Amino acid sequence: MIFRRATKADLPTIIEMIASDTLGQLREKDEDPLPLEYYRAFDLIDEDKNQELMVVVNLEGEVVASFQLSFLQYLTYVGGIRCLVENVHVREDQTGKGIGKQMFQWIIQRAKDKGVHLVQLTSNKLRPNAIRFYEGIGFKATHEGFKLHL
Repeated sequence: MIFRRATKADLPTIIEMIASDTLGQLREKDEDPLPLEYYRAFDLIDEDKNQELMVVVNLEGEVVASFQLSFLQYLTYVGGIRCLVENVHVREDQTGKGIGKQMFQWIIQRAKDKGVHLVQLTSNKLRPNAIRFYEGIGFKATHEGFKLHL
């Protein structure tokens, strides 16, 4: 597996992965061509030194997974840095092959390399398989999360 920063050319595949699940179907627009808002968001993410939109490429050169890392500077933990993991998606036909575990091994090593003290993520309560996966690789549900959609 190869881990690399996403390019604009990867966007259709990334959006297809995000839109392929039950929740993604409700909020994403997997259209051809993609709405310009995705490209604008990509540019902002790509220009931000604290953001890393990543793809995972298999030996055949296909993008099979993606995720986004946000490195957040905090005052707590004596000015520590946290790594927020978002938009974790494995292509539907590639699930169950260990790609998720490899992704999180890479993510944790990347966080260590950047001096991060805490890796955190959220998962929708409607995704019980994802929650079991995260718990199985060592994540603990230590906090109650809140969101306010605007």
